[in-house]
Amino acid sequence: MDEVFARRGEVRPTTATSGSRSRRLIEQFRQVRDFSTHVCRSLEPEDYVVQSMVDVSPTKWHLAHTSWFFETFVLKVWMQRYRSEVPQYAYLFNSYYNAAGDMHRRDLRGLISRPTVVETYRFRESIDRCVIQLIEDANDALLKEIEPVLTLGVHHEQQHQELLVTDIKHVFSQNPLYPVFQPNAAAPENGKVAPQHFVEFDEATVLIGHDRAGFSYDNEGPRHRALVQAFSLSNRLITNGEYLAFIEAGGYTRPEFWLSLGWTTVNEQRWQAPLYWVQRDGAWWNFTLSGFRPVNESEPVTHVSYFEADAYANWDGARLPTEFEWEHAASGVPIEGNFVDAQRFHPAPAVSTNGANVLLQMFGDVWEWTRSAYLPYPGYRAVPGALGEYNGKFMCNQMVLRGGSCATSRSHIRPTYRNFFQPEKRWQFTGIRLARDPA
Repeated sequence: MDEVFARRGEVRPTTATSGSRSRRLIEQFRQVRDFSTHVCRSLEPEDYVVQSMVDVSPTKWHLAHTSWFFETFVLKVWMQRYRSEVPQYAYLFNSYYNAAGDMHRRDLRGLISRPTVVETYRFRESIDRCVIQLIEDANDALLKEIEPVLTLGVHHEQQHQELLVTDIKHVFSQNPLYPVFQPNAAAPENGKVAPQHFVEFDEATVLIGHDRAGFSYDNEGPRHRALVQAFSLSNRLITNGEYLAFIEAGGYTRPEFWLSLGWTTVNEQRWQAPLYWVQRDGAWWNFTLSGFRPVNESEPVTHVSYFEADAYANWDGARLPTEFEWEHAASGVPIEGNFVDAQRFHPAPAVSTNGANVLLQMFGDVWEWTRSAYLPYPGYRAVPGALGEYNGKFMCNQMVLRGGSCATSRSHIRPTYRNFFQPEKRWQFTGIRLARDPA
């Protein structure tokens, strides 16, 4: 991997082989970059600059940071004549890459009124032009060097597209006017949900992790064997209606269901329901990116922390799956579901009744908490340099989530993908799938 990140020499003449490769890379690059701006199409300039909490970054920052990534790890490495138009952007829009230089404080990103939104888009456009020019001018040998980092940058942007959606949702939720982000998404009727069943899996020694055929993050490997004991997994996600039963049974007031740290958090934060739920005149309402509306009991519950997911599972007499159980169960499931590509920006009910042993909603809708701590796989080593900080440095005090959400791109997810957050976080589209041990 070292040579991938090394500075390279002159761009050499293109060949027929490099032509087809460059066209493919440019198409992939443009498609993802254009989708970022498409997601922002309904925003006003004032929406781009708000930071509603430390975990949230302003929309403008996401658009600039993803451009800084391509500038820092592609253009400055392989485009010899490239010079930053505004060198100070390297300080403003670095996130956590210490090896890449100093960075502005994360909690103060909402104070950056300049560059303006217009200037931020101009920065994006200049980066796009340079990246495309670099690809067009490179021969096949150089493209082979550039491609792994460019592909990483594309997937990095897809991660920030997801954060952009969830961050603007949190920003809008703080406004008493409850602005609408996606006005054309009709709310589904509060109807029938596929019956819940538990699909049984026998004890097995399974291969865990990515086989390196195609793109993956370094934390998805090395591939290794793991013993998975016999277990059963719910065929679908837990719904709002089922979670309401937990609330009505006093779930938030009964410490016997909660981890110690979770119980402390519930009391300190005064949680009484998932994030974005509000009780009015005895009824629960839910803020969505399509407006403020009554809680739909058929939709998957979302915006719950690991603590809440674990407490619900304990109340139900079940547990959360391990990440190895989840990956084993998902390995034969088609990657289909409710992704950001549909631009619904909200989980959808499970309505299929194609048999009790069919796993539904394994991909899309909501990220599924597992009971597994985010730790390195056996033999894991972070790659050298700043890009080695991408995943490895966060392997402490975080829990693994699987499956993607309604804010995740379809092309970004796979059965081996390991997302991770601290157990108290709720602003992402996170939900619950139950597992059980044999009786």
